[in-house]
Amino acid sequence: MGDMPRKIEQQCKASGQSIPSSKNETIRTALEGLALKYRQVLENLRSQTGKSLEQIHIVGGGTKNELLNQMTADSTGCEIIAGPIEATSVGNILVQMIATGEISSLTEGRQLVREYFEPKRYQPHHSEQCEEAYQTMRSLNQV
Repeated sequence: MGDMPRKIEQQCKASGQSIPSSKNETIRTALEGLALKYRQVLENLRSQTGKSLEQIHIVGGGTKNELLNQMTADSTGCEIIAGPIEATSVGNILVQMIATGEISSLTEGRQLVREYFEPKRYQPHHSEQCEEAYQTMRSLNQV
């Protein structure tokens, strides 16, 4: 991966964008880039599947990044449902519970997860700034 802040600076220079002047600006630039890329991928999925896809579920460590989750909601126009943080462990436990007969099905397991783990929800807020950033990203990716 290398020196990511330096790579971000080089990409900004090469594409004529303003260069982040602090660590916080560099982090924000990276997060905005992720959120905008998520939108691009979502639009491709919608195009390929013909489905509207109005929610995005985020599990694991990504649930802890509230700023990225809100940026993703804003960029994609989708509700973000974040949680549970320990999704892999929870899934493993559910499979073991099914195997031992403690629960009868994946449907029952999903109900247990809904009862015991409250997801955090992020609602999208449309902004012209976000739309402009997305159009800029698309035009830069065309080059």
